Amino acid sequence: MKLVSWNVNGLRAAIKNGFLESANAMGPDILCLQEIRVSPHEIEVPLDGYLPYWNSARKKGYSGTAVFTRTEPSFVTYGMGIDEHDGEGRIITLEFEGYFLVNVYTPNAQHELVRLDYRRKWDQDFLAYLKKLEEKKPVVFCGDLNVAHKEIDLKNPKANVHNPGFTREERDGFERYLENGFIDTFREFNKEPGNYTWWSYRFHARAKDIGWRIDYFCISKALGPLLKDAFILKDIMGSDHCPVGIMLTA
Repeated sequence: MKLVSWNVNGLRAAIKNGFLESANAMGPDILCLQEIRVSPHEIEVPLDGYLPYWNSARKKGYSGTAVFTRTEPSFVTYGMGIDEHDGEGRIITLEFEGYFLVNVYTPNAQHELVRLDYRRKWDQDFLAYLKKLEEKKPVVFCGDLNVAHKEIDLKNPKANVHNPGFTREERDGFERYLENGFIDTFREFNKEPGNYTWWSYRFHARAKDIGWRIDYFCISKALGPLLKDAFILKDIMGSDHCPVGIMLTA
C-alpha cells in the first residue's frame, strides 16, 4: 500500500505545472495534499478512482488540506476539535480498518517568529490529539510539519538556528512526537544528510540543492512491522516542495 504526501503550494498552480500527470505516475493508494489554497467548488481535480476529502480554510486562498483515497474510510473528521486551530483547514483524519490517517499542514512560526507561541501551543495540542486517536488504533500522520528536526535535515543549519522551522522550540516539538512513540519513517531507512523536501524559490536553491526536510510520514510503533519503505521523490516538480511517501504492507 503506497501513501504519498505533497505540499502543492496552491493546487490550481500545481495542476498547471503537471500535478495530474505526476499524481497518476506516482499511483498512490492514498494521496494527501497540503496548502491547497482552494475550495472544492472552485476547482476540478480529475483523478480517476479516488474519493476526495477537502478541508479548506475559512480565509479564501489560504492553507487547506485534501486527501484522495482509493479505499473508502469508515469515518472522516476535520480539524482537532479546537476552534482556535480549526479555522485554517489544516487537518483531515480518515479512519480505516487498521489505523487512522491524519493529513496535517502545521502552521509556520512566520517571519520574526511572530507566531512561534501559537506554534508551540499547536504542537502540544496536536500531539494530544494524536495520542487520543492512538488509544483506539494506531496512527499514521503525514504532511508539511514546517520543521527541520536535526542539523542533517537542512543544508545550512548554523545560519538558520533562529529562523522559522529551525528554532529550538519547533525542533523540541517534533522531538516530543518521537518521545511519545511515533517513528520518523524516512530515518528508518536513510540516516544521511542531503535529503530535502522543500527549497526556496530564491537564489536557484533547488538547482543547488539548498533545501530543508520539513515533510514527513510518522507512524505509531505498532505499525513498524508493516513499514516496508519510506522515500522522498525530489525529482517531481510543480511546487517548492516535493512529494514524500511510505509503503505499508496492506
